[in-house]
Amino acid sequence: MERLNGIFSMLPGLTLMEHSLIEQAYVVAAKAHETQFRDSGKPYITHPVAVAEILAELNMDPPTIAAALLHDVVEDTEVSLDDIERQFGRDVALLVNGVTKIKQLPTEMGEMRQAKKGDLQAEYLRQMFMAMGNDVRVILVKLADRLDNMRTLGSLSRDRQIRNARETLDIFAPLANRLGIGKIKWQLEDLSFRYLEPERYKELAELLASKRHEREEDIKYVILRLEDALRKHGIEGEVRGRPKHIYSIYRKMKRKEVDFEHVFDVRALRVMVPDVPTCYQVLGIVHQLWRPIHGEFDDYIAAPKENGYQSLHTAVIADDNRALEVQIRTHDMHQDAEYGIAAHWKYKEKGQRFDAAYEKRINYMRRIAEQAQEEDDPHSAIQAVKEDITDERIYVFTPKNDIIDLPAGSTPIDFAYHIHTDIGNRCRGARIGGRQVGLDYRLQTGDRVEIITANRGGPSLDWLNEDLGYVKTHRARQKIRQWFRKQDREKNIANGREALERELKRMGLEEYPRSEIPNATNFPTYEHILAAIGYGDITASSVVAKVLELERREQEAKRDEFMLSKPTVPENGTSDFGVDVDGLGSGGLVRLASCCSPLRGDPIIGFITRTSGITIHRTDCKNILNTTEPERLIVARWSRAKEHIYSARVEIRAHDREGLMRDIGAVIAAEGINMTNVNISTDKTLAIFSLVMEVADKSQLLRVVTKIDQFPDVIEVRRLSNL
Repeated sequence: MERLNGIFSMLPGLTLMEHSLIEQAYVVAAKAHETQFRDSGKPYITHPVAVAEILAELNMDPPTIAAALLHDVVEDTEVSLDDIERQFGRDVALLVNGVTKIKQLPTEMGEMRQAKKGDLQAEYLRQMFMAMGNDVRVILVKLADRLDNMRTLGSLSRDRQIRNARETLDIFAPLANRLGIGKIKWQLEDLSFRYLEPERYKELAELLASKRHEREEDIKYVILRLEDALRKHGIEGEVRGRPKHIYSIYRKMKRKEVDFEHVFDVRALRVMVPDVPTCYQVLGIVHQLWRPIHGEFDDYIAAPKENGYQSLHTAVIADDNRALEVQIRTHDMHQDAEYGIAAHWKYKEKGQRFDAAYEKRINYMRRIAEQAQEEDDPHSAIQAVKEDITDERIYVFTPKNDIIDLPAGSTPIDFAYHIHTDIGNRCRGARIGGRQVGLDYRLQTGDRVEIITANRGGPSLDWLNEDLGYVKTHRARQKIRQWFRKQDREKNIANGREALERELKRMGLEEYPRSEIPNATNFPTYEHILAAIGYGDITASSVVAKVLELERREQEAKRDEFMLSKPTVPENGTSDFGVDVDGLGSGGLVRLASCCSPLRGDPIIGFITRTSGITIHRTDCKNILNTTEPERLIVARWSRAKEHIYSARVEIRAHDREGLMRDIGAVIAAEGINMTNVNISTDKTLAIFSLVMEVADKSQLLRVVTKIDQFPDVIEVRRLSNL
């Protein structure tokens, strides 16, 4: 029973019955695991005891401590779940069952011979998130289990170390953060970093250690200075030096692109006071003592983080002219920051009402559990959850001043779907602070977002095109696909046909045989492709990209066939247009064909002219396809090293209206593109724009063309071959 001393010392006030419950759980676990050992060679029982100690430190209830001691017995020993329920009651049995369901999954799936390791891991994580929606304590046991496994990772092979550390940093540490359990989050991050980047970890650890004495003396001085100032103002506050977390320092160095000496929280204070008004009073005192650093103040009391975290953060220039970070919070806020959802569990145990922070975290867990449940594909489910728990967030406002938390890089469409699926489906525009912006606008923290909706209608298939940047979040993509899947098959085929025909026309492939398109994809028929585009599983641009790639390979095969008969010229040259031509010396003359106007990204081929050197054509150029002199063709490819500006002509047909050219110009200017020629003609209410633009490559042109095509007035946008 000596192993339990640490647990009992952290749980004063246990009743005799609660004490007995934990003791009996230990006896059963020790007996069940007595012949088992860890990879380190230590008795297996040391692991469940360590997990129970972590949970005791979080002040969890006795049934959770008992479940932690028993969490491996059903999976690894002869003890059954019925045995657990008979001896320890239904509450403990449900917790053990919740953890066991998660742990058993890889073994069950391992029996499926075709299952890949990545599929097992993804399904395992999906089941974990589904399980945690039933009882918060299941995930707390799982987090404690992971923390002890990370502490003992040194006994595993390097491959397993890296795999476990990556999974921990990607999933478990962010999850602990979203549940507000800073005490576990920091440890998981530092331990993961230690195994993923051992050299960088060692370097930072040594830097911290080498300056520890100097830093401690500095901190003692600023603590005394601040304590004296607080006393003079009659404030009872506790001032401490704040622990230094290596991964946090590393991330800040990377994010701000500064060296170790310029990271503010290498030297940091934490001030804890009785109430919120005193927090702001202390902030004023700190700013009177030391000069605040511009842009380094955050008020997480007025606007708490999504995980419920509250504190005032500021950075100042201390007396020695070096940066010092200061956090100010109440004692309750500190408990919440360290223990998060675990700190609120004891209130539930005592029958007290849940507070808003607890409800928020419970709702968050239910949401990601529902996401995991909704997804059939485990990889897709995990991607959704990883996105939801990522640390990089932005905070924007609704017109009613509600705070909405989204992943960094989110757009108005992501915002709309976060508010309500129907608002997302009918989204047609957005205003930021009263100013209209495009649907691909990247939201920034502090933006006030208003969504403009249509009375009816649905989303656009273009929103699913990742190259266009309309949607960032998995949630929005999922809702868009769901909308298209609900359309009947014939309608999806029609929508898919319209989208694909438009894309083929844009890329100059109007005459490409439709029966050949399945050869470039994994779909059995052309109709299957159209249906998949129609309900959003694939995009028209991705199909056309595969067609172009197939064309390129076929053209290369044809070139190789006749080039084998030509003598090899060892010297290659790169032209001023960023084109490598086989056998071309550095002084060789190369020009781009005006008949097809190739852009970087187009499949290309060279044609040796009689008097003008080598002309570069697109492989689908009619002049190349119809050539009667194939022996003049020569291998050409875009150089990786060379950057160039290329001219491209686009024709836009639209219903004429006031300001249309201005709006088109704004889209082009936003891409940093210069227009060298503009020709506008009208026919009654129809306007025809012929624009010559200077672009970096085909993908940039495609982005502009697609955005212009989104205008309601625009009938057609297409790239023309000739300039």
